[in-house]
Amino acid sequence: MRRPSSQAGFTLIEIMVVVFILGLLVTLVAPKILGKTDQARVVKARADIKAIEDALHLFKLDNGFYPSTAQGLEALVAPPPGARNFDPDGYLSKVPVDPWGNQYAYFSDGRNIVIKSYGADGTEGGEGYNADIDNTQD
Repeated sequence: MRRPSSQAGFTLIEIMVVVFILGLLVTLVAPKILGKTDQARVVKARADIKAIEDALHLFKLDNGFYPSTAQGLEALVAPPPGARNFDPDGYLSKVPVDPWGNQYAYFSDGRNIVIKSYGADGTEGGEGYNADIDNTQD
């Protein structure tokens, strides 16, 4: 039986089929996407650490030394004492925080540098997503 063209639309069955298909897709796809959040944060932390390390190398090329531990990563944003050829634009636009909202730890003995995120728990040590991430890891 045909409907008059003025009453064109979807039947309740058609709408229910579409809602069922959407629900099925969400059930299958959502867990795969939502489970990747912590993994994405680890990848971002590694990328941030690499960018900070590159900025520190540029700082050393321009000034002849790495910033001290006390000067910290702020030395990449504003010139620390003793910086002869500090880039007027700085080496980073701002001091970054890790994907969990904590400051990156920075240590330097003058020759070597370590940039570290303490992971999801924000404390030293840990396993899985709570593990420390630093530039000395491969």
